[in-house]
Amino acid sequence: MAHWKYREELSRIKKLRRSYYELLRDELDQFLLQYALIDSYDNFSAHQIPFPFVEKREMKPRGRIPDREYESQNAFLVIFVEDMVLPEHKKYVRYFDVNKTTKQNLLRFKTLSLSEKFDRNWKYLESIYFKSFLKIMLPVDYALLIQGDSTSMKKNRYGLTHFHVRIDWPITEAAEDMARSLRYISKDIFEKGDKYAEDIQKKFFEYYGLPVMVGGRRTAAIVAAQYLKRIPGISTVYVGSSESRALTRISERGISKSVLIKRSIKEWNEIAEANGLTPQAFRKNYVVAREKRCGICIFQASYAATYHAREPEDGKLRDLKPDLHWLSVGEQHILPKPGTSKYPPVPLNVIYT
Repeated sequence: MAHWKYREELSRIKKLRRSYYELLRDELDQFLLQYALIDSYDNFSAHQIPFPFVEKREMKPRGRIPDREYESQNAFLVIFVEDMVLPEHKKYVRYFDVNKTTKQNLLRFKTLSLSEKFDRNWKYLESIYFKSFLKIMLPVDYALLIQGDSTSMKKNRYGLTHFHVRIDWPITEAAEDMARSLRYISKDIFEKGDKYAEDIQKKFFEYYGLPVMVGGRRTAAIVAAQYLKRIPGISTVYVGSSESRALTRISERGISKSVLIKRSIKEWNEIAEANGLTPQAFRKNYVVAREKRCGICIFQASYAATYHAREPEDGKLRDLKPDLHWLSVGEQHILPKPGTSKYPPVPLNVIYT
């Protein structure tokens, strides 16, 4: 059972809002791919540091990520909800007047390079200044919250309403919530003992495609994704991490990870021709950077939940078997460059070749 309603179940007004949300989300996808991957690559180049490309083993559902943080990699956390986070959720999603995106609050926040010229309309997604504003805000600690605007009379207006938003829901409670919905427990995470509770918490990380107990933003992202199931409508969590060198996106469609990959120009030409593209069209629309006789492209893998990570059809309680895989690799594609509108993603099996 989805916690959100499918399009067919919505009123016409809410269908329109869903369309608008998805349109804005497509734009946000493009912007964050650029910021998380291409801009990070440029940061490494500017510092004359070789870019640490993600290895395909790191993209496997249970893949380990080297435990190293890269300063040149852009890290951030963005929460984008179709509806609104109501005040009753403030206990765990910490947004208040003090971290509202008002001129006064932003100018008080010394690390931001905002000038006195800041206009409150910049925070709305339809503003021509929104992307520039978002780029200034992304490095701020904790999360940025984009949601429906309650004060505006305009229908379906979305804005970056709060910054420095902490997700203060304990991991234990998030894991318990997941396990209850998947019927591995009836009520309490400790009802079958400490070892079982520990295994559930490990599985919570796997459920969202992360190695166990990873740091900061990624843990906050998966706790937020689980908590947002309490809020009507769909939601999307984007997280960029200085360890994973990836953009992870969690939504009603599941989990996807996007990374930069490098191949020889010869290989890209073969891939282009296999997909009915000329080498020139491929280079122009898919290659985001070049190194010696090599091209760099954006690779995206999406992950599908296995039977053990889905609610059982009979609704009966079941036992957790930690060895069973909870995620499998779904689609794998080379994405067109951000901003490219005519060319679609190109299928390419990278992870298991």
